[in-house]
Amino acid sequence: MNESLHTVTTMPTARQPGCPFDPPKELIEAREHGPISRFPFPDGHQGWLITGYDLVRSVLADPRFSSRKELMRHHPLIDYGDIEVPPAPPGEFLLMDEPQHSRYRKPLVGKFTVRRIRLLTERVEQVTAEHLDAMEKAGPSADLVTAFAKPIPAIIICELLGVPYEDRGSFQENIDKFLGGEVGDEELIAAYTATQAYLAQLVAAKRANPTDDVLSDLIDSDLTDEELRGIALILLSAGFDTTANMLALGTFALLQNPAQLAALRADPGLTDGAVEELLRYLSVAKGFGRVALEDVELGGQTIKAGTTVLLSYNTANRDPERFTDPHVLDLRRQDGGHLAFGHGIHQCLGQQLARVEMRVALPALVNRFPTLRLAVPAEEVGLRPETADIYGVKSLPVTWDV
Repeated sequence: MNESLHTVTTMPTARQPGCPFDPPKELIEAREHGPISRFPFPDGHQGWLITGYDLVRSVLADPRFSSRKELMRHHPLIDYGDIEVPPAPPGEFLLMDEPQHSRYRKPLVGKFTVRRIRLLTERVEQVTAEHLDAMEKAGPSADLVTAFAKPIPAIIICELLGVPYEDRGSFQENIDKFLGGEVGDEELIAAYTATQAYLAQLVAAKRANPTDDVLSDLIDSDLTDEELRGIALILLSAGFDTTANMLALGTFALLQNPAQLAALRADPGLTDGAVEELLRYLSVAKGFGRVALEDVELGGQTIKAGTTVLLSYNTANRDPERFTDPHVLDLRRQDGGHLAFGHGIHQCLGQQLARVEMRVALPALVNRFPTLRLAVPAEEVGLRPETADIYGVKSLPVTWDV
């Protein structure tokens, strides 16, 4: 084995002070040493960290690497000892391989096509305008997370799945707890359990009285109630938390890059490119793990069967071999093709929905409030920890002139 190969000894749990948008320094340094590094897990397992764009993309497309939950015995921050990891619950297809993965994903593909999601644009515009009106009326200050970034995707995904509006608050709170990385195990389990119990009631209600929504559309399939509950959990979590954090952190990034913000305001034709660049630059879904099912040659190294590899999306999307000036936010960037939504069979099912919400909401916000700015120093903005599944801001106090 190459003794000069870089080793990342511990997974960073914080970003550099004053650099809230950049990946942790240790990951950037690992990428500078090469696209693949050794990573000794806390339980002693000798695994790998993949930080380069090409290698991350190749692993995501390679069926020799598994997503199965029961194979993910090793955690980058925790030594689980002899605890046996169970398979993913029925329906939670992100942690499954073929053919189980397609059994759950295939019935959903037609619900999230580019055309169908574009039809939602008018509703996204309406919801966005309502929240901007409320901000303006209550202003001239707001926490952008609670007033804007969270409610817009929460309302849209709840309507898509048929979650009653009055239930949105409790669902949103519980998902925050088990994805936010800031509560203890007991509270996390309680939030997850409460969400599962709610979804069981929701599935039963749809069976008894189907309505015009994605979950009701699946009732006539051969999926069991338990499987439907798992699918609903994946869609609600991914359809809410990721976009909410992109809206808030994306606004923060624009406010810290006034020339880019001015360009977005001045040129509506820049919107699509701006959304893609923010997705690349911020990469709020920081990465995932895979397990080799057989010996695989990767980046000049042999990944032994049973070995866990960690895939760093945020450094892959900042790879200088793939992107020019990768640490610069450039809304006119031409070298696209980011991995913010992943790649391969697990590429984000709701990516078109996220794009529509960002394309509508971000320009509407910055144009409604031309003097929008932070209400606190940038270093006082509360950031989610690296232990969170999705990176972002906990709150974003803003103000504007009236």
